[in-house]
Amino acid sequence: MKRWDLHVHTTASDGMMTPEDVVYLAREAGLSGIALTDHDTVEGVERAKAEGEKRGIDVIAGVEVSTLANGQDIHVLGYFMDVHDSRLLSRLKGQREVRQKRNGLVVERLRQLGVDIRLEEVLAKKREDGTNVGRPHIAEVLIEKGVVNSMDEAFDRFLGKDGKAYVTTPRLTPKDAIGLIREAGGVPVLAHPGLYGDDWLVCRLAESGLAGIEVRHPDHDQEMEQRYRDIAAKHQLIGTAGSDFHGERHGSMYHAPLGTCTVEGSVVEQLQNRRKPT
Repeated sequence: MKRWDLHVHTTASDGMMTPEDVVYLAREAGLSGIALTDHDTVEGVERAKAEGEKRGIDVIAGVEVSTLANGQDIHVLGYFMDVHDSRLLSRLKGQREVRQKRNGLVVERLRQLGVDIRLEEVLAKKREDGTNVGRPHIAEVLIEKGVVNSMDEAFDRFLGKDGKAYVTTPRLTPKDAIGLIREAGGVPVLAHPGLYGDDWLVCRLAESGLAGIEVRHPDHDQEMEQRYRDIAAKHQLIGTAGSDFHGERHGSMYHAPLGTCTVEGSVVEQLQNRRKPT
């Protein structure tokens, strides 16, 4: 049976593998295709597509837009956008600039907590020029310094929404991101709703132009999966799935191996059918 993993990160943002290597891994995993969904950038899409053509892997142009609602990060996935759309590229550039400001604030908060860390050490973790640096890079430094033992511990203690060094900065709202993806010819899907602990917000966003909800995710248990499947059905949205693959740092996989959560080709077709008419 043909399967697609619709949530994949590369070195274009905070993943550990290049776009080309991720495509190779997808083939080795027996996948038919992947969606490249790096944080606030589409820089790796064309490279992955070119590699996909060589290896017979379908690569969907995607992105994961970081937004802010009710004081916490809310991520909106976009699929099938025009990656050359000037407005999309401009807004994503602004998002990356905000992310850099946030990195500095997180590092400063960690220093206030007694952690010996410098922003230069975080930036040095970039795998490629132009990489969009984020919290996993900070977590990597914390592991190397022995402050924490794993990615999960780094996010639980410091970097996640309940962590001591968690900070927020002004960003797009989820509704803004939905509109941005739509205007670029794409299809917006709410990422990992179970991580937000706010199903009222999930239902409200379901009525704000979403095409789908990521029902299956490595951080969703069976009860969550069923709950979001029911919410998707209630609002006539597509239930999607993805591994949120970033790769392995210091023996710790974040979030899960490629192909852990997948969809059939029929779901990909449903997403394509939800594209804004041109």
